[in-house]
Amino acid sequence: MSQNGYQANSGAQPNERVDNKGEMKFSYGGQAVIEGVMMRGAHAAAIAVRDPKGQIVVHEQSLSATLYRGRISKTPFVRGVVGLWDALGLGTRALMWSADVAVREDENDQGNFNGPIGWATIALSLAIGIGLFFLLPTMAAAGIGHLLGLSTAADAAEAGSFLSYQALPIGLQATIINFIEAVIQLGLLIGYIWLIGRIPDVKRLFGYHGAEHKTINAYEAGAELTPEIVARYPIEHPRCGTAFLLTVVFVSVFIFSLLGRPPFLLLVLSRVVLIPVIAGVAYEILRFTARNMHNPVVRIIVKPNLALQHLTTRQPDLHMIEVAIMAFQHVLASEGLMAREEIVIPEPRPEAVSPTLAAEKAKA
Repeated sequence: MSQNGYQANSGAQPNERVDNKGEMKFSYGGQAVIEGVMMRGAHAAAIAVRDPKGQIVVHEQSLSATLYRGRISKTPFVRGVVGLWDALGLGTRALMWSADVAVREDENDQGNFNGPIGWATIALSLAIGIGLFFLLPTMAAAGIGHLLGLSTAADAAEAGSFLSYQALPIGLQATIINFIEAVIQLGLLIGYIWLIGRIPDVKRLFGYHGAEHKTINAYEAGAELTPEIVARYPIEHPRCGTAFLLTVVFVSVFIFSLLGRPPFLLLVLSRVVLIPVIAGVAYEILRFTARNMHNPVVRIIVKPNLALQHLTTRQPDLHMIEVAIMAFQHVLASEGLMAREEIVIPEPRPEAVSPTLAAEKAKA
């Protein structure tokens, strides 16, 4: 993100958006969904999706006061874990709802992604994700460590199996293997994002991700929320989920190094059990850096996070930004920062429909 986006809060005068400490009053987040954007505030989440006719359809959902406005939301480390878990559920529901809207032919057709097929797809995706980004790097790092002589087999009878390696205490060897594991994990993550980013429909999803960032950056800068003005703002944002993933990788190296390399089964178990701990720490780091972007040192630290975001964002067109603004305005209304009478859903824009969906509709 450019200097304008970062410094929107730095030294700002108190107003309806910024408090006397220069921090945003508004609690928000967002996520790209199929042909749309989900925006989240402290009271509600709003999903705006463009249907096959080019009309923007909006859905609002109230959020738990306990999680988003209560003590949990103010408790360090705990808020990150609880918030992440709820965000996963909210994001999943938003994706499934957007899929229903994006493929339906008329207002009475609700699609079928919220049924067993949709949930089975999510369950399968989670299982593949855990295997690919957690178990595979752990096994690969154990094998590399064995080949490099950093760990040895537990006994001569099992010398050919790296899965029976000798457990390592806290120290340099264990740290090196844990670092190798993190590098493999990061490499798989980057490679996976790069590969799927070449799919046309995923490119559109990443475009909506860019529209989400631009809209939030424009709001933080105090700009008017029109597509033409929002388009001028950066596509990176320091609180992005992509930045969170990279922070998780670096935090995991430190935390796992405190455990050494336990026996293999315990090693695999620790990778799963410690996910909430790592997520909680990573969330606090991300929150701290986002609040201190005016600090030159912090700017240097977050450069890798911002660079990685270019894999998951694309420059959006004005139609995509229009959808993101619509979702954000509904969230602003739920926060009492905008009158609902001011929200005007634009006329349908058939030219803004996904080329894939348009082609499928033409075949029907």
